[in-house]
Amino acid sequence: MTALFDLTGKTALITGSARGLGFAYAEGLAAEGASVILNDIRDTLLQESVGKLRNKGYNAQGIAFDVTDEDAVEQAFAALDAQGVQVDIVINNAGIQYRKPMVELELENWQKVIDTNLTSAFIVSRTAARRMIARGTGGKIINIGSLTSQAARPTVAPYTAAKGGIKMLTCSMAAEWAAFNIQTNAIGPGYILTDMNTALIEDEKFDSWVKSSNPSQRWGHPEELIGTAVFLSSKASDYINGQIIYVDGGWLAVL
Repeated sequence: MTALFDLTGKTALITGSARGLGFAYAEGLAAEGASVILNDIRDTLLQESVGKLRNKGYNAQGIAFDVTDEDAVEQAFAALDAQGVQVDIVINNAGIQYRKPMVELELENWQKVIDTNLTSAFIVSRTAARRMIARGTGGKIINIGSLTSQAARPTVAPYTAAKGGIKMLTCSMAAEWAAFNIQTNAIGPGYILTDMNTALIEDEKFDSWVKSSNPSQRWGHPEELIGTAVFLSSKASDYINGQIIYVDGGWLAVL
């Protein structure tokens, strides 16, 4: 650990972090000294994940709330306020996927994906930023984009629209909050070996396409995103704002 990347004394809230990439981000930041707050709507799973981090000696707690519910988000932050917990870092990781051709896509499912993957990042970030600005101590906000922040694929229109929105939401946050020493950036993961991608991983044709279309000729691993998350959470990124860093093995470079 070097001073540039040391997160000791910082508190990070990671949404959708009971498992998958969110848990990897939480564990990675905790390993660099941060106190981490895990979030999910499934409290039992959430507490199990908190226990895993505590068993490793990390400072972790869990708070269950729906990131798409404005009132629930405010109540969660108010509860942290009451505990004297100040959130310095937010990682907006919560997200869902729904695959269907657009001509068959129901408005309800379109809206659910947009709300979970895009609107929640606005709600959580706005709630955190109000407190960061009032304290005058700045902060870090990391939104989670995707390859689809830049390039579209068939059957994932709402996800693509949401992740494209994440890219520009990140720019908007930087435009308004940089003056308050809040750095807002995004990570764009490529095809990563996660539970969300299980069906794709097990699809021989899709698996072959991922490997053949990527210069690295493989899927990424969750732990390969940790370095970028730590960097964007730390002093090392204090003059980086409004950017999206793609961690994709080179996939976008060769399209």
